[in-house]
Amino acid sequence: MAAAPVPPLSWWDRHVVPRLIGLACTQPPVMRRRARLIPRARGEVLEFGVGGGANLGLYDPAQVTAVTGIDPSDPLLARARAAPHAAVPLRIEQGVAEQLPFADGSFDTVVSTFTLCSVTDPQRALAEARRVLKPGGTFLFLEHGRAPDAGPCRWQHRLEPMWKRIAGGCHLTRPVAAANAAAGFRLGDVERGYMEKSPRFLGWIELGSATAD
Repeated sequence: MAAAPVPPLSWWDRHVVPRLIGLACTQPPVMRRRARLIPRARGEVLEFGVGGGANLGLYDPAQVTAVTGIDPSDPLLARARAAPHAAVPLRIEQGVAEQLPFADGSFDTVVSTFTLCSVTDPQRALAEARRVLKPGGTFLFLEHGRAPDAGPCRWQHRLEPMWKRIAGGCHLTRPVAAANAAAGFRLGDVERGYMEKSPRFLGWIELGSATAD
């Protein structure tokens, strides 16, 4: 199965966005949540938006057979390849979540952390995650998204057009767990709340698991 073509990056997306992602997505509150989620991965793992490689040192080599990471950004892929990682076989490829070059039922676990906010088509990406998971496989997610409270939500809608331009297409108003359920996943445990030391328009976080039946 062929990978989807990756569109060229603008100067901003090539040189500035990877630095922004590297700073924002490795803050201590974020890393604490990653450390709770990533060790739950099992077997053959696919990681969407492997990006700067922030998760790679958190996989449990006693539980994970191999990790395949995809990302459309060359600069972020370079960071991922240079990042420290656990003693698990690792393959990092360029690609997009909406068109995965893998056969049906290839993975035991799919991981998405701070990725579905910026994919072009989140429902298609979730459909692809479900397709490549084995029956009963697990989708692990840690994403920011639409706040449930009126005040932060209004600010998200006001700021999103500008935010998308400066933050690599990142959306502030996308639902998280609800989108997984709409894609046909069976939700498991989900932890929701505002991340400490973060503006509320950015800080609504949902973390948990879902199952591909």
